[in-house]
Amino acid sequence: MKTTSYIKLFLFLLSLVMVFHLLVLTQVISYTIVWAGKLNSVEEMIAFESVSMIINAILMFTLTMRLKNLKRGSVNKVVNGILWAFVILFILNTIGNLFSKSKTELIFGTIMTITFTFLCWMSVRKQNQN
Repeated sequence: MKTTSYIKLFLFLLSLVMVFHLLVLTQVISYTIVWAGKLNSVEEMIAFESVSMIINAILMFTLTMRLKNLKRGSVNKVVNGILWAFVILFILNTIGNLFSKSKTELIFGTIMTITFTFLCWMSVRKQNQN
């Protein structure tokens, strides 16, 4: 599979995650199943979900820049550095999900962050694989 395909799949999945966060933020989905079940109020949920959405937006923007760089055949060390930081972040998030009080987050969150770790790693591992 081409690096561009991994990035496109990753962007699609991140779009679904953003919809999920919007549903939590609007309380269509209970906030008790996110953030390891440790949120104590709607105000906390709004703050945490807002930060999460901003981080996801930054990742989506970075992946879009990586995709453009690949199509041009160029390398941007800043973009790649940010993606490597996200690989580490997803590994740490996976470990955190393993200790979640919420069974939903334990199962689906762990699967999701492992998948995202893999996709992020595949997006950045080879500089010019197209």
